[in-house]
Amino acid sequence: MNWFCYLLRCADNTLYCGITNDLEKRLAAHNAGSASKYTRTRVPVELVFVESCADRSAASKREMEIKNLSREKKLALIQPGLS
Repeated sequence: MNWFCYLLRCADNTLYCGITNDLEKRLAAHNAGSASKYTRTRVPVELVFVESCADRSAASKREMEIKNLSREKKLALIQPGLS
């Protein structure tokens, strides 16, 4: 089973980072307002970055790494050629 770490751009232009093993289902849940408290009031959301991880543990570690980045560095992940 593949795990993914992902970044969403919310309707208010904030970024949200999460993990999942079913990207399509999780994105639909975010846009339905049922996936996370943070994105519930910031729909619609757009998937802007995804990274495949070996397992849940690796995905969680990567999520924490990304969450600790500055907004500028998160944007560089999304648009690597512009940094």
